[in-house]
Amino acid sequence: MEKLTNKEEEIMHILWKLEKAFVKDVLAEIKDEKPHYNTLSTIIRNLEDKGYVAYNAYGKTHQYYPIVKKEDYRKRFMNMAIDNYFNNSYKNVVSFFAKEEKISVEELKEIIALIEKNK
Repeated sequence: MEKLTNKEEEIMHILWKLEKAFVKDVLAEIKDEKPHYNTLSTIIRNLEDKGYVAYNAYGKTHQYYPIVKKEDYRKRFMNMAIDNYFNNSYKNVVSFFAKEEKISVEELKEIIALIEKNK
């Protein structure tokens, strides 16, 4: 599974949300600076080349749909991030978020409870 660019990831999130979409549907969902229709079409075709999306053809137009599940993508790249940035240590991940004040004591207690429950 090849890493996606930020723009490709943005488009995949839209396709995961919509499940099936024409280029115009994806364009309508983009909140920030909208790319030109042809640029967006090229990005989606690149996603197809990378094996992330497929399409149903209706004459000259295509309706695209994701063939890589969001959960599969998340698992793969979260594991890569944890390996690359936190020395493959989940303790380091949690410590990072605690230091950045992105996780509360209550949330940490919930995590501990989940871990103990799954033992």
